[in-house]
Amino acid sequence: MPNKQSKIEKLIAELCPNGVEFKELGELGDFYGGLTGKSKEDFSNGNAKFITYMNIFSNIAVDTDVNIFVKMEPKEKQNKIQYGDVLFTGSSETPNECGMSSVLTKKITESLYLNSFCFGFRFHNTNLLLPEFSKYLFRDEQMRKQIAKTASGVTRFNVSKKRFAKMTIPLPPLAIQEEIVKILNSFTELETELETELETELEARKKQYEYYRGKLLTFNEYDK
Repeated sequence: MPNKQSKIEKLIAELCPNGVEFKELGELGDFYGGLTGKSKEDFSNGNAKFITYMNIFSNIAVDTDVNIFVKMEPKEKQNKIQYGDVLFTGSSETPNECGMSSVLTKKITESLYLNSFCFGFRFHNTNLLLPEFSKYLFRDEQMRKQIAKTASGVTRFNVSKKRFAKMTIPLPPLAIQEEIVKILNSFTELETELETELETELEARKKQYEYYRGKLLTFNEYDK
């Protein structure tokens, strides 16, 4: 039985019938680490924003509207996150949850740092992949399978950057990336709308159930 194509694979196949180039991640950029040398006290009275493990785990695009700070000295050398960087969680209790990604899709003016339990990837050519495309690509089903294979461990699993660098990614033309982003954005909006409608319907059914249950209890009281 042939492998089931993921959303991005299907879209690339439809929009690029002649195929696209694939490259190993390690050929396209460099990894960098999160905060180092910080104590517990540095996180209690901070002056610079940083991105947490859960921010990455929970969002395909980095949430920069945060109020979580770390203390930074004026000349301290720490890696700063830049527009287009792909951030990854470093470990988890299962291989399938390792290396969850989030992309900085907004251009920022303030310094933004990365949690020590995570790592980042920066493309040499920042025009190679659109950040909005990257956020979908690295959460794509087939990419997640590749990432899971980079993890090893027993009770807790850690990703190997050496294996990570060997992963291959597609490089569609920018115009195709833009089209894929439009399609996936519409799909995501539709999913959100359907979820909202479902929640509204469930809430209505719950109120209806409570109403009739109240009526039945009232009838029971009259029967006594």
